[in-house]
Amino acid sequence: MTAPHDILTQQRDGRVATPECNMPLPVEADGTIRVSFADKEVIFTQHDISITGACELRPSADESISRAKITTFLLNYNNVVIISPNPMQHFVDFASQFVWVEAAGGIAVDGEGRVVMIRRNERWDLPKGHRECGEDFETCAMREAEEETGVKIKHIGRLLTTTLHCYNLYGKWEMKYTAWYAMDAESCDLTPQSEEGIVQAEWVKAEDVANRIKNSFSTIKKVFAAFYDK
Repeated sequence: MTAPHDILTQQRDGRVATPECNMPLPVEADGTIRVSFADKEVIFTQHDISITGACELRPSADESISRAKITTFLLNYNNVVIISPNPMQHFVDFASQFVWVEAAGGIAVDGEGRVVMIRRNERWDLPKGHRECGEDFETCAMREAEEETGVKIKHIGRLLTTTLHCYNLYGKWEMKYTAWYAMDAESCDLTPQSEEGIVQAEWVKAEDVANRIKNSFSTIKKVFAAFYDK
């Protein structure tokens, strides 16, 4: 996969460029970029953000943001806010210190308005997975939903949102870019892909979603917010 520095140094306008696609980064209207580390978050912004107990950094324009420094701060803080006149520049510098990974997934909904959810690592989640070489994000989202749950996708709809989250995998830090889609699905029996650590795959009624995602990662809550904000 293309390295983040190669992708992002060309993309100060907030898009990811790869040979297969031109996808939007999760940049908010005011230029803020949020990167999740499990239940914690690193925020790149131009503005003061009021978050109780957050660690605030104000780097100079030419100052690099060290991954080691940020991950150390995250041991003691739930949020690290990097206030910069050019948050995209500092995000690009930060992202270049990770292995860049691309994935896709989404919300599969049937004719009754029920959505497919999975349970993995004691949290309710959504099906998603790594994009294969040469595969577009839409195809990846449909394939992963079918593989992880057994659902039958009839049609892929709109791009809901994109997210970024980082994790340490066997001593290697990765930054995963995920594109999330709405998908129309057939009502059918579901089968969790146990080899992927999925212990449940269920149809969930719209009115039950809020309770299911109380303990989910913030990225999953963001996807559902975009899905129901039609």
